[in-house]
Amino acid sequence: MWKQSVRQGVGGGGGAPVVLGINRTQDASICLMHGSELAWAIQKERLTRHKHHWGRLDDVRKIYAARLPGLDAPIDILVECYSCDAEFARVAEYEHELAGTLALAPACRRARISHHLAHVYSAFHPSPFDDAAVMIIDGQGSRVADLTETWAGAAGVPGDWCEVASFYRADRQRVACLGKQLWNRDERQPAGLGMFYFLLTQAMFPGEGNEGKVMGLAPHGKATALRLPPLDVRDGQVTIPQRWRDLLAERGRFRYGGADDARFADIANLAAAGQRAFEEALLEVARWLHGKTGARKLCFAGGTGLNCSANERLLRETPFRRVFIPPAPSDAGTAIGCALYGLAELGGASCDFRWTSDYMGPAPQASQVEAAAQSCADLLIERIDDPGAMCARMADLLCQARVVALYQGRSEFGPRALGHRSILGDPRVGAMRDDINAQIKQREWFRPLAPMVLLERAEEFFDLCRPVPFMQYAAPVRERAVRIIPAVTHVDCTARLQTVGPDDDPFLRALLHEFEARTGVPVLLNTSFNRREEPIVETPAEAVETFRRTPIHALAMPPFLLRKRDGIGLLDGGALERQI
Repeated sequence: MWKQSVRQGVGGGGGAPVVLGINRTQDASICLMHGSELAWAIQKERLTRHKHHWGRLDDVRKIYAARLPGLDAPIDILVECYSCDAEFARVAEYEHELAGTLALAPACRRARISHHLAHVYSAFHPSPFDDAAVMIIDGQGSRVADLTETWAGAAGVPGDWCEVASFYRADRQRVACLGKQLWNRDERQPAGLGMFYFLLTQAMFPGEGNEGKVMGLAPHGKATALRLPPLDVRDGQVTIPQRWRDLLAERGRFRYGGADDARFADIANLAAAGQRAFEEALLEVARWLHGKTGARKLCFAGGTGLNCSANERLLRETPFRRVFIPPAPSDAGTAIGCALYGLAELGGASCDFRWTSDYMGPAPQASQVEAAAQSCADLLIERIDDPGAMCARMADLLCQARVVALYQGRSEFGPRALGHRSILGDPRVGAMRDDINAQIKQREWFRPLAPMVLLERAEEFFDLCRPVPFMQYAAPVRERAVRIIPAVTHVDCTARLQTVGPDDDPFLRALLHEFEARTGVPVLLNTSFNRREEPIVETPAEAVETFRRTPIHALAMPPFLLRKRDGIGLLDGGALERQI
């Protein structure tokens, strides 16, 4: 049924309401808005340095309030989402924490919304569309008993079932839930695309957040080698065949590690089979949703929205003409969804916020940058106030096969480094990828690294005809370009690229132009600025510490350029000449 929006304005003194959204789930996050203006949004992991940090009691009091600006001002609207029964059971304790920490306005409007509804508001409302179909596919959402929206099949479903996928039709006035896929958590029969990919990942890489490893490993295998069936898909519902469930239970057989080539081939074959099964099922679900809605545009969120290879096929192989995937489609993005739900449904305000930039972290202060730079007596420090001169110095180093970290401005909110917390290199040097993976990132050798490219030159190197500013799609690399930019071309000749257009970050534009002027190549290698099993750096001090502890040659932290005194990079000049 259609859910009507509340249209009663809220805001101190008649001004824009101050809206706070809090995600208490995995990849906990928080977002502050002043009306439709996003003040900042950040994941808990960036503050605690604990990857995929779950939301917990006392986060606001112990972590957020002391480190984030604006939380001492009166809050007009507060919206939270949970997905864990244990946390729902402690709502009274959360209430006590918030009352003792935040300055809630006397007429503060409050809501707790379901996990998938928060995803919906994080995907459709910041999209460029006025109406669209919305597809949320996640590992596990809220229990049916805790949902805040209704749909035709809701009646009579017991509360121990939870949502694993949900489907909507949305416009700027209302959101309609068309249906859900539910999973009975008391049964040992997993269901849904998100749960399938989670189990696939666990068979190879235990722990949290390793789905990207499976996606990177899949092109090294043969999807048909294990003779596994496709997933069962009917009317948007995805179930996992018994043969898959039996094979994924053989955890020891497919656990990654060791140097046995035959064993690696077996693991890669499973990754390839799983990736193909996931992609084909996702396409079938998307086609079903298109047939149900007739919509020309699709918004897609949930953790599976991070699968870049599948996302590219959504654009190429479904009837949807346009697709919007938020830069943070996973649980982290639900804090923004909570805030936008509060703005539209509790505040009665139009949502004018559009996700056109992902630089959403609180801005570092100039004094913090200077203090971090000046604390480095053992490093060579240059102050370069002119951005053009800084780009020139960075391009000089990059053309010498030096690896340069870049820390500038507000941090990216999503999981991709987009040039504000990045490690950069020369994409023409194939060995650059191997050295960065092994020595800096200290991670698996098969992991691809991404290119950033000038938008107007992108079609020369990649098979695409649209801006992709958030690194969400794995586009084919053109045959000619594979030989030119080997360090950012994956084994299947694709690349998860970021385009940088005229309206995007001006410093990145200038740097790419500078590198192009020297090399004829308007592309740079780009990967996230962090070490193994650490979140991306957030503060200037963390940037300097990570620079010190890795063999990165230089750190550009405008207006400062820091270099190691020994002058040694990962590759020497001879290696550069041999590679290009």
